[in-house]
Amino acid sequence: MGIDEYIEHYFAPFSDKFSQIIFAPVEIFGAQVPVLIFLMILTSIFCTFYLRLIAVWGFKHSLFQIFHKKDHDGHKGEVSSFGALATALSGTIGIGNMAGVAIAISIGGPGAMFWMAIGAMFGMALKFCEVTLSLKYRNVNPDGTISGGPMFYIQKGFAEKGFPKLGKILAYMFAITFIPATVGGGCMLQTNQAAQQFIVITGGTSSFFNTHSWIFGLIVAIVVALVIVGGIKSIANVTSKVVPVMCLIYMASCLVVILTNFVHIPHAIYTIVHEAFFPKAVAGGMIGSIIIGLRRSIQSNEAGIGSSPIAYAAVKTNEPISQGFVSMIEPFLDTVIVCSMTAFVIVITGEYLNYNDGISGIELTSGAFESVIPFFPYVLAVVIILFALSTILSWAYYGQKAWTFLFGEGKKRVIWYQILFCMFIIIGSSMNIKSVIDFTDATYLVMAAPNLIAIFFLLKDIKSDLKEYCKKHNLIFKLNKAWFKDE
Repeated sequence: MGIDEYIEHYFAPFSDKFSQIIFAPVEIFGAQVPVLIFLMILTSIFCTFYLRLIAVWGFKHSLFQIFHKKDHDGHKGEVSSFGALATALSGTIGIGNMAGVAIAISIGGPGAMFWMAIGAMFGMALKFCEVTLSLKYRNVNPDGTISGGPMFYIQKGFAEKGFPKLGKILAYMFAITFIPATVGGGCMLQTNQAAQQFIVITGGTSSFFNTHSWIFGLIVAIVVALVIVGGIKSIANVTSKVVPVMCLIYMASCLVVILTNFVHIPHAIYTIVHEAFFPKAVAGGMIGSIIIGLRRSIQSNEAGIGSSPIAYAAVKTNEPISQGFVSMIEPFLDTVIVCSMTAFVIVITGEYLNYNDGISGIELTSGAFESVIPFFPYVLAVVIILFALSTILSWAYYGQKAWTFLFGEGKKRVIWYQILFCMFIIIGSSMNIKSVIDFTDATYLVMAAPNLIAIFFLLKDIKSDLKEYCKKHNLIFKLNKAWFKDE
């Protein structure tokens, strides 16, 4: 066997078995619903209504916090609010917005995108909660660097409530399960789909890389290794430049395709909404479509799984709630805007009708663009590779923080994680998309469990801090007047 076949032969069976265990289902209205996805749905809905639809009334303030110039002299932290947002977006906007949407549509039909957007809207409240907690309970290290994320706010938050042992168990459970998640969604999925698009533009099945995709993964691994040694400042410096440019190029291309087919816009909207409630040939009917959409939404914007709070923890601010507001922009931009544009491109061109014989990823998105812009597969290859690189860099930083939480600070300790992470970049480039997707989604849901428990446990404190913040900044809206009255 070649290296590609060797990797696929030995890793895919483990991936498949692992995902089967994690996606153990319960039956709801005749559909098989994974227990952990059901937990995620309930938590996001509860947080949204408990905080009085914060995604609606707090959205304006979120935008204000991003564009308002703030004086952070004397504030603890390493990066600006925008730098942290760019780093977090680089971990979410990317392959999931292009290949992830295509995968959702190829499995669950156009209606899956509708449920992806709904999941993101509820996910905004979850993102607010986890980012607020991350800044509230972060650690400032002796060298001035910041360590934060679920493993810290789980441990400290539970200790404050008088449950130190339970907090420590859940914190270590999160950190341990976070490591495979970083190598799953953090690098394997990224290099897999970037490699596939690179194969498309270099000859398809006749391409040298079609049977030697591990070489592509090796090149990416080397580039990543050169950047991650610089820490969050180096990563934020790269992502804050790459992400905005790539987003603009990709979104402009989406608009070209959509406007070229503008007469079909009403039919595309009808198709997405109708298929959301009356899907054709989707296992489980409407419930099946909902689960597929929410599963891809979780992978795309990562709300509730605890990854991006690690990046936000490094923000220069003394007001955790302020960055909680900023973080709500992330799932909105990622899923509601960028993913929806990808779905429109796929549906409005009718390209999804040509891919009904299995799971289709980036090749479906590429084909939709190519039907209008013949040379776009080459542009898409550049965009995907850069997006994949920025996402990998962000997740490498996330993973290092979990690793140091488990094994302590120090370059000698971190280098072992960096080697492991780069090895899985190569592994991911050589596997089939189904095994990669199943492994990615399973690792995300496993690490989300202790994070969701902590959010629910500390939600009352979040609400109390939010009230004080809103009173201080005069954010008392008509919708919430009664909520902010002195009790």
